[in-house]
Amino acid sequence: MNVALGGTFDPVHDGHHALFERAFSLGDVTVGLTSDSLAPKTRAVDRPVRDYETRKAALAEELEPVAATHDREFTIRTLTEPTGIATEPKFDAIVVSPETVAGAKRVNERRVDDGLDPLEIEVVDHVMAEDGERISSTRILNGEIDRHGNLTPAASGRQSE
Repeated sequence: MNVALGGTFDPVHDGHHALFERAFSLGDVTVGLTSDSLAPKTRAVDRPVRDYETRKAALAEELEPVAATHDREFTIRTLTEPTGIATEPKFDAIVVSPETVAGAKRVNERRVDDGLDPLEIEVVDHVMAEDGERISSTRILNGEIDRHGNLTPAASGRQSE
């Protein structure tokens, strides 16, 4: 099976690893990594994003051991539009988080319009931090949590809303 997965992945955290694990459990993976111009447009919160080449190198380092564990191959490609690579005929499934299901449905609409079979949409639940809120790159960059969801010293005593 050929699996599509997309995102900015900056920084990579345990929530991303849940996506990686699911994707590699299904088959070989092609990761669409947002381009420098697309990355800011996909952010719900305006925050700094490292350049594409830096993110690509960090992502490859994270993907290699997961791919090896599942005896799978992976490729990282540049995403220049939100529906990106998943509209290509070679894919069978797409792995998404709950907030990106709508995007996967748009991909399938486009695939059907193009005469292709829709992708199997695999939704991976969020991974929660120790405070019960979801792990996110924004929270990591804000200094609230580390990549594993542990509260950082600056965040100790914070209550979730």
